[in-house]
Amino acid sequence: MDPAAFPNLDPDLVDLVLSLPDMGGALDDVPAARAMLEGLIPDGTPYGEDELVITDEIAPGSPDVAVRVYRPRCAGPGPLPALLQIHGGGFCLGSVDLEHAGAASLARRLGVIVVSVEYRLAPEHPHPAPVEDCYTALQYVATLDGVDTDRIAVHGTSAGGALAAAVALMTRDRGGPQLCFQSLNIPVLDDRMDTTSMREFVETPLWSRPQAAKSWEYYLGGGQADQYAAPARATDLAGLPPAYVVTCELDPLRDEGLTYAMRLLAAGVSTEVHNLPGTFHGSTMVPTAPVVKRMDAELITVLRRALGVSAS
Repeated sequence: MDPAAFPNLDPDLVDLVLSLPDMGGALDDVPAARAMLEGLIPDGTPYGEDELVITDEIAPGSPDVAVRVYRPRCAGPGPLPALLQIHGGGFCLGSVDLEHAGAASLARRLGVIVVSVEYRLAPEHPHPAPVEDCYTALQYVATLDGVDTDRIAVHGTSAGGALAAAVALMTRDRGGPQLCFQSLNIPVLDDRMDTTSMREFVETPLWSRPQAAKSWEYYLGGGQADQYAAPARATDLAGLPPAYVVTCELDPLRDEGLTYAMRLLAAGVSTEVHNLPGTFHGSTMVPTAPVVKRMDAELITVLRRALGVSAS
């Protein structure tokens, strides 16, 4: 791609953009896209994994849901906060294995129990299967030994942000486990795709309108979106847990994230919102870029505060 097409692009992200092919048809062949992503899983174990006890478990439900649980080995006395981690991937890609290093890093750096959920993927399993799996995982988190049920949060990125927001709505409406916080990172929220950023960003790096349209097609499977598929459709946001919403300037999802954050505030939900200048969907592929380091540091700071844990 030509970085000159994006005058506001952060200079530290230029090399990545130069190396990117046209991704407009990336979701046309889902099996190939899944195989490509699985091939990116690094060999070996993530840094600091020896500081954790990691187990693959089953959250009982209809159907049962596979989860991976990360527990700090050297936890202090008393129950620990817990974080339900929901991976992204346009509702049709991604896995616990792909999310492994990130989930392990959060558990280690925060000193909390992290539960990563292997939800079913579209198009084979359209809405509501993925969000129901995530809700089942949340219910399981609340039953785990050593979890402080007053300090359970949910964190999701991209499509995982949609599922995290939906789980927050669902547990409020069903009277399920209480969440103390929701972290929505570059979230997918609105199937109507009628924001300024969604209309304008048709050729942005890594994620643009064509992929967004295809992912919604797979996820809805010909059905109509409700608030648990597209949280932007929720008419009542009152009573939801405090939120942290992160958007990227050059992301078609930018405006739906900002709008949702403003609506949360209007509904009386304490909300922190950051729009990162010069970034795009997937900027974290350059972890050494100062703006990406800032995104990471701020997430850790916010989650520590929300979960009531101190810096180690």
